[in-house]
Amino acid sequence: MTNPASPYALPATIEADLAEVHTYWQSLIRGQASDMPYWDDVKLSALPRLEDRMMLIGVFEKPERFRFEIIGRRLSEHYGKDVTGSFADEIASAAPFEYLRAQASATVESRAPTYIQHGAQARLLLPLWGNGRISMLLGVSA
Repeated sequence: MTNPASPYALPATIEADLAEVHTYWQSLIRGQASDMPYWDDVKLSALPRLEDRMMLIGVFEKPERFRFEIIGRRLSEHYGKDVTGSFADEIASAAPFEYLRAQASATVESRAPTYIQHGAQARLLLPLWGNGRISMLLGVSA
């Protein structure tokens, strides 16, 4: 029996801006001992052209919840308000955050990058290690 593909698996090619963030994320992995970077190694300012479309999302366990720690200006403008400090289950599911909780949960469960395209929007979520578990997600929308 074969394993079904992840519902949010990365396609063979992704948008150039998302690929740039994915490459940055890969560059932060510390050798062969880890399959993902540590969250405190991430510096959104390292990608200034994309910083306004990026986000850092805190991951909480039992119950699983996701909190917007840092949200790029363009994402807040698109949503209509700043959601920094809010949990994903406390806000309306609207652009650019449609299906975010499901994708974030899949990212944590698969321990791997996830991708979604919804209409003209695409989003990449990348797991980040800290405190002995996946404690943050790095996200970018295009």
